[in-house]
Amino acid sequence: MASYIRRRKFLATLGGAVAAWPLAARAQQPDRVRRIGVLITLAADDPEGQARVAAFRQGLQQLGWTGGHDVQIETRWATSNIEARKHAAELVALAPDLILATGGNITGFALYEYSMSGKFLELLKEIAPRVTRVAVLRDPAIAAGSGQLGVIQALAPSFGVELTPIGVREPGEIERGISAIAHGPNGGVIVTGSPLAVIHRELIIALAARHRLPAVYFYRFFVREGGLISYGPDSIDPYRRAAGYVDRILKGEKPANLPVQAPTKFELAINLKTAKTLGLKIPDRLLAIADEVIE
Repeated sequence: MASYIRRRKFLATLGGAVAAWPLAARAQQPDRVRRIGVLITLAADDPEGQARVAAFRQGLQQLGWTGGHDVQIETRWATSNIEARKHAAELVALAPDLILATGGNITGFALYEYSMSGKFLELLKEIAPRVTRVAVLRDPAIAAGSGQLGVIQALAPSFGVELTPIGVREPGEIERGISAIAHGPNGGVIVTGSPLAVIHRELIIALAARHRLPAVYFYRFFVREGGLISYGPDSIDPYRRAAGYVDRILKGEKPANLPVQAPTKFELAINLKTAKTLGLKIPDRLLAIADEVIE
């Protein structure tokens, strides 16, 4: 999809989110209704996806753009690469002024900061010191997958941990990988950031619980849905901030003037109910600094 997007002069990414290059002819018509395409790689009924779109709409409204009045938003949802390509083509066919989409790597707001991935391993060893075998779920098809895994691999020897990379393309691949780790002693799981991990999160959380494996996740909502612990950026705020980029583009700002922004705020969330089920005691130090503790 990346090459297709470049052909259509798509502009930006939000680690995430992609905005399209505005057409020059249209930029000369400030009073007309602007059309924005939104492509989200989650199911239409996924609460996380709904929250992201709502944040984007809220951000636009705060900047003076009113849906149905001076801006029209066309939203498409995709849970696979095939669906994403199909819906991307649909949005392009609508000839929007720009498109905001999950995926891409040109400019916008990056959701994954590779260097912080070592924190996953550090947290896992702190809450479960006996862990020596770790399944690392990552999407090898995206740069973030290899980037995050590389950081974790570099630190693994210092923690005395053996890693097993696992893909997240489809449920069977995930289930086989986590089950294999569970069959041996002292296993644990790290789930790195990727759209597919979000799509398959219900399965991943259920497998970790079934096999009684301590697991570290990259978004807070994994913990709210039953995961043990998470450390990562706010998953909603970048979509609200992306509205600012969209506003500037619609008003004539050159996309080249909008640099990629890395995440600046990271959140720690802990689920004490899950910890108790696993027989783990969360260190007081982590509880004291956690942004959210679910009891």
